[in-house]
Amino acid sequence: MLPKPLNVLHIITGLTDGGAENSLYQLCHNDRHNMHRVVSLMDAGQYGPRLEAAGIEVVYLHMPPGRVTLGGLWRLWRTIRTFRPDVVQTWMYHADLVGGVMARLAGVKAICWGVRNSNLMPGVTKRSTIWVAKACGVLSSVVPSSIVSCSQNAVEVHRKLRYAGMKFVVVPNGCNLSLLMPDPEARAHVRAEWGLDDAMPLIGMVARFDPQKDHANLIAALAQLKGLGWNFHCALIGAEMDANNLELTELLEDHGVRDRVLLVGRRSDIPAVMNALDIHVLSSRFGEAFPNVLSEAMACGTPCVSTDVGDAAFIVGDTGWIVPHSDPRALADHLALALDEYADAPAWQARKQRAHQRVVDSFSVQRMIDGYNTSWHQACLA
Repeated sequence: MLPKPLNVLHIITGLTDGGAENSLYQLCHNDRHNMHRVVSLMDAGQYGPRLEAAGIEVVYLHMPPGRVTLGGLWRLWRTIRTFRPDVVQTWMYHADLVGGVMARLAGVKAICWGVRNSNLMPGVTKRSTIWVAKACGVLSSVVPSSIVSCSQNAVEVHRKLRYAGMKFVVVPNGCNLSLLMPDPEARAHVRAEWGLDDAMPLIGMVARFDPQKDHANLIAALAQLKGLGWNFHCALIGAEMDANNLELTELLEDHGVRDRVLLVGRRSDIPAVMNALDIHVLSSRFGEAFPNVLSEAMACGTPCVSTDVGDAAFIVGDTGWIVPHSDPRALADHLALALDEYADAPAWQARKQRAHQRVVDSFSVQRMIDGYNTSWHQACLA
């Protein structure tokens, strides 16, 4: 018997193209049991229109990035009072702090924070973000009923920031397996578009251009692979991954791999892209909690080579390879191991099947929905 439907109000910092935003969309779009509404502290971004197209009501407060305004706070308080939610679910540090406090002031008792980062790096992470995260640690014992983390690694990191450890609940991100699945036709279509035949080994990474993702690490590894005589191409997909990015193109030229790399830019057909790849690589050096791209690639039957960030090792399991971050030699060595196995068709097919099945068993969107639903009902009873 299903528990009673809940009126859930989500408060998120913004709706740009990121992992938290995608998880929010998947949760609201696929959960047909509860009523969902969304408040963005900033603007519509990429996911606002997608949420609205799915029938989800979205309110935009249009506050400047990293700042709050009195008008925005007033509208947020008024929105909470108008919607009268059973539970408020916040997403990311600024929304945890602002949304959590305003929900308390508006009389909501069931408040669930959302933690998405696995660490904060001074000099790289914005100082305002670090300050907000530390402020959340101080308030975590009194504001949220529970703290939903997408990864166990993030829980351990945030306990050290004085977050209330007993309030954490781990709910891994989920994949929509009706969209993310092995698809030979999509593979052939995308590879034809990119001018690649099916026999060409294709490495790829879906990630925006950001210091967190450490594209320099990947590019240095690709240069070593090329120097060792491996035949491959690599597709870089995401925001700013195009020829207009001079910093990126200079990196490729300096390492002598411009002829091996396809700069694809942003794509909306990620399931098709993941099918087109033979190996998905994640070269991040910090900040990942539950890297969605790994489970998305694996759902499509694409094995992964990833740096040891966040819960990457837990996601990949025995279906791929995990390497130290910031070590291009180790990354190149393990990409070579993957390419070597790729040449053994039966072994590679078995690995592809294991990767897909791991997501089916552990990281489906329904599992994510069930995890959040349990957390919300427990918060309502607290």
